[in-house]
Amino acid sequence: MLSPTSLSIVRQSLPAVAAAVPEIATLFYAKLFADHPGLLSDLFNRGNQATGAQQQALAGSVARFATMVVNNPDQDPGPLLARVAHKHASLGVTADQYEIVHTYLFAAIVDVLGPAVTPEVAAAWNELYWLMARTLIELEAGLYRDAGLEPGPDWQPWDVVARREETADVVSFVLRPSGDATTPAFRPGQYVSVAVTLPDGARQIRQYSLSSAPHSAARRITVKRVRAGAGPDGEVSNWLNANVVVGDVLTLSRPYGNVVVDTSDSPLLLASAGIGCTPVIGILDHLVATSPARPVTVVHADRSVADHPLRWELHHSVSELPNARAHVWYEQGHPGWPSEYTGFSDLSHLDLPADLQAYVCGPVPFVESIRRQLTERGVPAAAIRYELFGPDLAA
Repeated sequence: MLSPTSLSIVRQSLPAVAAAVPEIATLFYAKLFADHPGLLSDLFNRGNQATGAQQQALAGSVARFATMVVNNPDQDPGPLLARVAHKHASLGVTADQYEIVHTYLFAAIVDVLGPAVTPEVAAAWNELYWLMARTLIELEAGLYRDAGLEPGPDWQPWDVVARREETADVVSFVLRPSGDATTPAFRPGQYVSVAVTLPDGARQIRQYSLSSAPHSAARRITVKRVRAGAGPDGEVSNWLNANVVVGDVLTLSRPYGNVVVDTSDSPLLLASAGIGCTPVIGILDHLVATSPARPVTVVHADRSVADHPLRWELHHSVSELPNARAHVWYEQGHPGWPSEYTGFSDLSHLDLPADLQAYVCGPVPFVESIRRQLTERGVPAAAIRYELFGPDLAA
């Protein structure tokens, strides 16, 4: 926790700093990439930088962490940072990189806030930064240790053994470790990072949920092409869709991700939209093999039946689970499709158990809608977990 003096100063200065954090985050990245251009080309997501999503997510995470420390100084910050720690481990982030971040972040703070950053204010926020950094470093060290790795990148080659066109914009790749390497274990709901060298020489990294279950000898990722991205949005997904065929080799990290299905027998709600179905498909396959009697409510929303990836697998798994029900909404209905399932997902008429555990994956508006609907139904916030493909703007 913060020292009493620093806690008081952070509490007093938090409104002013929080208001300036978006500008600070933008300037931070500009300074960082000016001196370390390789970080933009080979580590950070260029698409998220171009849209401003990463800057917004950084600003939100710093303000959110500071607010938690101020309001609940005795609370363990680990759970708040777990998602970030898993993402960092999948990228191979190391402790020394926090020194680099510190240098450029505090330079940006001084530039934006100017004389307001007195030595006392600087010392207090420095203490807050290192509380956040040390928490992340410890979490990431634990993740590396659990994976049997030293801290840092651990990229492994995987052979593409099958390519399957799921929809006009979605392709699945079935992968096996190259050579004699063993297939690392994972928990249903986790993802892997995929590193791709693009035509301009940049090595960009993206995360893709594993859409297969852990008991399978192979692994599968399901990738959606982003046709209407602005600037470099979707550059890795589009490259994978356009270029990767059977016999190619992809570079993958170990599996990470903290939004994983628990092993209890409590009722589950699995809610997804669009390509957010990928972790749900893996979870359902896992439940068929391990917990077929568990009550499961599956909710999925998509543009149309033609745009719904892995649709057959969803319904097949649900049919294998005697206490499972699927509810699918399409924005664009088709002949014979029920009107109550045309449009956006509406949970109001679903029978939801009071003690359910909810797992939500999809775009931010969908996640926010499902969270709102569940909380209005009395589901505790702690029982709702969500995964996003990109910076956590829902937080």
